[in-house]
Amino acid sequence: MSTPATTLAEDRTRPSSGEPLFRCRDLHAYYGESYIVQGVSFEVAHNEILALLGRNGAGKTSTLRTIARAKTPELKQGEIWLDGQAVHQMPTHGAARAGISLVPEDRRIIAGLTVEENLTVAQVAPTAGWELERIYSHFPRLAERRRQEGITLSGGEQQMLAIARALARNLKLLLLDEPYEGLAPQIVSEIEAILVELKKAGMTVIVVEQNAIAALRIADRCAILDDGKIVFDGSPSAVLDDEELRRDYLAV
Repeated sequence: MSTPATTLAEDRTRPSSGEPLFRCRDLHAYYGESYIVQGVSFEVAHNEILALLGRNGAGKTSTLRTIARAKTPELKQGEIWLDGQAVHQMPTHGAARAGISLVPEDRRIIAGLTVEENLTVAQVAPTAGWELERIYSHFPRLAERRRQEGITLSGGEQQMLAIARALARNLKLLLLDEPYEGLAPQIVSEIEAILVELKKAGMTVIVVEQNAIAALRIADRCAILDDGKIVFDGSPSAVLDDEELRRDYLAV
């Protein structure tokens, strides 16, 4: 069986050779009276992809929303640090300015705007995020469709646009909620390749994904949630090699 979460959590608090880009400590968050995020702690290194996995209802999306400082769920206790800044003390727009961007499952492409307009509207200032040509170099399909209305794109292209729009901001940590939802396997492979490219370009990513095997293919590390708690934090290979862990917490 996998290493107990308590042991892993203790290991993660020990000093390392370099400070992680992101860390959260003892997060407790609620939807009204419903206690959803129950003491979550983990960290993510610079240029690392972390897969945050678990069954439906395990608290994955709620954890992402808590990190992004969304209004719900409400953070009642805990700390969120990004590149030395105390994000837990910030409102949603403050977390975004600090460099956290959440790409939600529904993508939220702005109707009536072209692909390029969806990208430029996200730019706080011309030098805040990636320039358009740099974005298009990673998303050539979007370059081809830059004059097309964003909501008329295919599902996979809309996901690419949602990710690209996040890059147009002053981004340090990219949060992806179910990026492969409803996409054909070939398109999933394209999104995977893009995320690997972005990592090589210096991006740090936390990805929540129901398709655990696909997420593990690109992840450097994996954390598993169950009932709002971290029950595993370790390598993707450890998850793939542990049939009991996959059965109990991932149903794969």
